[in-house]
Amino acid sequence: MELWIPVTIAAAFLQNLRSMLQKSLKGRLSTWGATATRFIYAAPFAVLLFTGIAADRGGVPAAPAEFFLYGMAGGLAQILATALLISLFSRTNFAVATAFTRTEPLQTAVFGFVLLGEHVSAGAVAGILVSLVGVILISVPGLNVRSLRQMNVSVWRGVVSGGLFGLSAIAYRSASLSLPGEDVLLRSSATLAFVTVFQAVAMLAWLTVKERGEATRVLVAWKVAIWVGIAGVLGSFGWFTAFTLERAAYVRALGQVEVIFTLMAAILFFRERLNLREIAGAVLIAAGVVGLLVLR
Repeated sequence: MELWIPVTIAAAFLQNLRSMLQKSLKGRLSTWGATATRFIYAAPFAVLLFTGIAADRGGVPAAPAEFFLYGMAGGLAQILATALLISLFSRTNFAVATAFTRTEPLQTAVFGFVLLGEHVSAGAVAGILVSLVGVILISVPGLNVRSLRQMNVSVWRGVVSGGLFGLSAIAYRSASLSLPGEDVLLRSSATLAFVTVFQAVAMLAWLTVKERGEATRVLVAWKVAIWVGIAGVLGSFGWFTAFTLERAAYVRALGQVEVIFTLMAAILFFRERLNLREIAGAVLIAAGVVGLLVLR
């Protein structure tokens, strides 16, 4: 098995765990405050991880100017994508809003081809589409007239949000590949450290200007938020490593297994029951992922 496959699955699992921890903070923090914890508390761990790997590898890679440009572009794109997703929550429910951001793998494939010249096979595209249908089955609460109207209102914001997430993936891959040398862990951890610190500073500045006192509340919530940071940095390190090893479109497509982890969490921790539509969606996601890995 190629290394990027288990790394991506682990990253998706850790991302789901981080989301569960962030959900527990929502009552104490604003939406932006809970979002900021993933960056603010992850930054110190990202720096420590990079420092340890760099010391073990005997030095820090000399970063070209494009590394910083790609890193900042990816960091900003991810923040803007999150902002758009948050704005959708006031227009429709969480599941419908999230469904449209899951067009990200398809858009990532397009951006990867346009910006990096990376081709995606027809079989991989088919797998991505099958997984996308599965995500929509799980996320959209019944394909009735009302839900379709909600989709029409929300679709463009969701698609743009997914596109920005896709652009951030391409930017992170470009930043990591711009570093000299062949050491995957060193390049991945360097990219992660720079991007996470940049995002933490940006989010602290945003909270200071837009939500007075929220930055202090984020710091007071450290007992839970620190675990958000640990899960976040480990998950992000997995994503960045996978981006360095394989095309971002394939990584993001395989990352759709996060939806299955979410369903498992709903069953095991929240004692929720799945309906036939959700089961069918999970089967399609799994089938699409298998198709992606076999036909790519």
